[in-house]
Amino acid sequence: MSTNLPVLSFLETRVLGVLAEKQRTVPDSYPLTLNSLVSGCNQKSSRDPVIEASEADVLVVLDSLRGLSLIMETSGGRVSRYAHNIERVLHIPTQSTALLAILMLRGPQTAGELRLNCERLHKFADISSVESFLAELAERAAGGLVVELPRQPGARENRWMHLLSGAPVIEQHAPAKAASATSAGDVTVGEIAALKANVARLEAEVSELRAMMGRLRAQLGISAE
Repeated sequence: MSTNLPVLSFLETRVLGVLAEKQRTVPDSYPLTLNSLVSGCNQKSSRDPVIEASEADVLVVLDSLRGLSLIMETSGGRVSRYAHNIERVLHIPTQSTALLAILMLRGPQTAGELRLNCERLHKFADISSVESFLAELAERAAGGLVVELPRQPGARENRWMHLLSGAPVIEQHAPAKAASATSAGDVTVGEIAALKANVARLEAEVSELRAMMGRLRAQLGISAE
């Protein structure tokens, strides 16, 4: 991506995606407070992957994005609020921002999936309209912001991904495997960190459940097998 922007981290794109999403879905609450922004980053629905970012993590990201002019902070009222500045910085229309937001929040998707998932941000007339805006984003003179990925085995459509976190590493001569195999570019360092955090959380929950079961067995006089 030959643009003036540096490569953004996974959490930086998650924050931008949340701000662009909430601007359309909850306009009465926009710009967002830090608490609302953290909740949006960590929500369980419409996110891939699901993460557990802390307020401290998000504050660091906000400072970085503010330095790139990608967000604006307002201090009116009792708390600071944050808004994105994607259209002005990247020189793209709101339709393209909607597509980028969904790609940042949900990962690579087909044009059909993007049309459905963008419904609350912008209603595209048809898939051709989505493909037209994707093509514009891919062919920007200042550097492409999205790329069409090679079709996966067994898939009927190609998926698209954003390039704000860098270009994907695609193996051109990899042997054919099951349709569930993914390209290396689909997994970023941020996603790996998020997955590790989720694994740690699940392991802690399993340990807690085992301890609870142990206490229940002791109360009922049931010996562990």
